[in-house]
Amino acid sequence: MTAQSLTLYRLQACPFCERVVRLLDEYDLDYQSRFVEPMHSDRDVVKRVSGKRTVPVLVDENTGATLTESANIVSYLEATYGGDAEPTAAAEPATAGEGS
Repeated sequence: MTAQSLTLYRLQACPFCERVVRLLDEYDLDYQSRFVEPMHSDRDVVKRVSGKRTVPVLVDENTGATLTESANIVSYLEATYGGDAEPTAAAEPATAGEGS
């Protein structure tokens, strides 16, 4: 897998984004981080990619998938790249009201 095949759109210090980052690191997946504008209304690049202005957003060029919401991304990564190991990030409960 190339470094460009996974792209994570994220904010600095966003707990939902960090949840995804921990799992990507745990699975030793190469990915590109794209830090987005802190102001929700200025996140035009995220809107173009996912149809929403919230982060995290994961784009997987290997499968053509674009995912939003950390719980959805974690489930996708587990199913697609997880193997047999139980990732520690998956044990974290999804937090209501996600959407930085």
